[in-house]
Amino acid sequence: MHKNNEMNIIYRSENQQFHLFNQEISYIFKISEDGKLLHLYYGEKLPDNDYTHLIEMHHRPMTTYRNENDLLYSLEHLKQEFPEYGTTDFRHPAITILQKNGSRLTDFIYQGYEIEEGKPKLEGLPATYVDNNNESKTLKVYILDLITNVQVELLYTIYRDYPVITRSARIMNKGKDTQIIENISSLSLDLPDANYEWQQLSGAWGRERTIKSRTLQQGIQSIESTRGISSHQHNPFVTLKRKNTDENQGEAIGAALVYSGNFLIQAEVDTWDVTRLQVGINPFGFNWKLNPGETFTAPEAILVYSTKGLNAMSQTFHQLFRKRLARGKWREKDRPVLINNWEATYFDFDEEKLVNIAKKAFDVGIELFVLDDGWFGERENDCAGLGDWHVNPKRLPRGIGSLSEKIRSFGMKFGLWFEPEMVNKDSDLYRTHPNWIISTPNRKPNHGRNQYVLNFGLDEVVENIFDQMCKIIDESNLDYIKWDMNRPLTDVFDSHLSADQQGEVFHRYVLGVYRLYEKLITKYPNILFESCSSGGGRFDPGMLYYAPQAWASDDSDAIERLKIQYGTSMLYPISSIGAHVSIVPNHQTNRITPIKTRGNVAFFGAFGYELDLNELSEGDVRIVKEQIAFYKKYRTIIHNGTFYRLLSPFDDYNQTAWMVVSHDKKTAIVAHYKTLNEVNAPYRRLKLKGLDNDGLYNVGQNSLRSGMELMKAGLVCSDASSGQINDQNRRPETFDFDSKIWVITQEEK
Repeated sequence: MHKNNEMNIIYRSENQQFHLFNQEISYIFKISEDGKLLHLYYGEKLPDNDYTHLIEMHHRPMTTYRNENDLLYSLEHLKQEFPEYGTTDFRHPAITILQKNGSRLTDFIYQGYEIEEGKPKLEGLPATYVDNNNESKTLKVYILDLITNVQVELLYTIYRDYPVITRSARIMNKGKDTQIIENISSLSLDLPDANYEWQQLSGAWGRERTIKSRTLQQGIQSIESTRGISSHQHNPFVTLKRKNTDENQGEAIGAALVYSGNFLIQAEVDTWDVTRLQVGINPFGFNWKLNPGETFTAPEAILVYSTKGLNAMSQTFHQLFRKRLARGKWREKDRPVLINNWEATYFDFDEEKLVNIAKKAFDVGIELFVLDDGWFGERENDCAGLGDWHVNPKRLPRGIGSLSEKIRSFGMKFGLWFEPEMVNKDSDLYRTHPNWIISTPNRKPNHGRNQYVLNFGLDEVVENIFDQMCKIIDESNLDYIKWDMNRPLTDVFDSHLSADQQGEVFHRYVLGVYRLYEKLITKYPNILFESCSSGGGRFDPGMLYYAPQAWASDDSDAIERLKIQYGTSMLYPISSIGAHVSIVPNHQTNRITPIKTRGNVAFFGAFGYELDLNELSEGDVRIVKEQIAFYKKYRTIIHNGTFYRLLSPFDDYNQTAWMVVSHDKKTAIVAHYKTLNEVNAPYRRLKLKGLDNDGLYNVGQNSLRSGMELMKAGLVCSDASSGQINDQNRRPETFDFDSKIWVITQEEK
């Protein structure tokens, strides 16, 4: 983008109105006479005028009111920025504080504001950022509860180059008594109507981020996680879109939470059709003891507004996440083509077998070899070894350094799999520190995959794992780390905390994970991190702050991946989606798909292989070489270009299509996938997006088409199934699980 947009935050003292705006959007609210924050407008950019008239008040029966002898001013019927229960509003509040006398009522009153250039960091938490202060402005609004003397600092940042508002809150106890935070929303947004469709990304292990839609109704619609991780079940992101909105036109609001633990996103529609969207830490199992002088910071929520459909909304998230959430050396750098040994060997490997896999991989052009699970401790299976991050001498008697050195001698990079948050009972770490796992006294702990969760809320646990990892990183001179996390949290308790702090365990755990990531990326800025949680169980914006790519799913079947990667692209950039060509029959679905299609799907992600190339036929090896050459040639465009979804696998099971266009519109890569072959099928055209209307594009075989034709009339994508395949003695021109990629280039004008 970077259009040098007009951007500002204006405060009108005469009516106490705040207006945040850039070239595309406006966000407006004001202070009421009694110090409450009333929301006025969020949407397309408006002129900077007085919008107090948007506040409507009428007497309604069975309503409670703020002022004596006043039957109009009730917060139940007003749109607010930071609602509270007990202030005449009966909807869900943005904050709940348990006080010494047992009361949960608060009444936060406006105290003042600050406007500053740039964007402040959130202590201990991931968040979007700016490279230069002129890219954004931040409004800090201070509100105070006069009884408890608790202050809330509401943070609003507007970006210059994106239709983006970010929200967060800091709570400071300025009083003399300890307070217990039971609920805090990072974002509460009251919208003036309920004419929206709610879209979420939901699923389970192996089928993550399926697009689910429903029409908003009076009552509460929500998604959440109670698992200690953002989860396979629901991603911390929703879209509210108008009913006529599709990929390419119409109004949409996207809301995401930059957080990797328990979250709650809900839309509450009242009986007057006001929609309250709230995003934040899940109040389930949460409270935070706030002693006098202490501060609690809520995670960041991100709002994206689009009038040009879901593709435009996603493209904003893609650019923001790629450029201003991911950090460091690998933020926009081309990612290496990797090979991972897991599905090739599982636990059955030695140095010779790994070197043979790596040598063949280097011969075809692969740049990074990744050794997965089984290289450490007494790891003979998944019942032992986690927590002992030193080399397994039975598998690698010469050490990890020897393997790394041999692989590097080919000219390849070297990476390792870790699962640093976990421990097996059969490990030296557990035998030495059995009290380091998350468990509840006098109750038998539950396991997942024969493993237990280390209490990352304890500094000594984080330091121990950090020290162990550093030794291995230094010994092997690592280029890449795959950070896995293979079970949710149960038995959530910390014997090091008091009874009234047990609601802090979930959040302290997440902060500990962030702390270890931060220590590692600070010490080793050149390492490429890939996050993983049994595939997509912690694929969230918070993780992208530390690891610029994530393993999208343990389901590597190409046909299933069409749905997974399509849904993932609603929020996440293509550069963040770990996507590999895996073995067939596929180990998750037992499906056999052509290696061409497996590659054509995996190209649209952080590309790699999950197999032993020595087991492939000569013909398939030639295809692999061609795939790697293709990916290397176009990966910069694939990762950094503008991505468009064209045909959804959720609408038409048999067809999926997407494309990516370079920013100068001179090159487009178009992909079309077919699930099952058809007989006497219709002719088909694919309407492309994002091209230069007046440009002439070569679509293959020196066939020139205008950008306007390709976008309006479409690209012919019919195949031989549009008729009858008569010659049974030749290889058919089309088949089940077929796919095709076009590289379309603009001719010089």
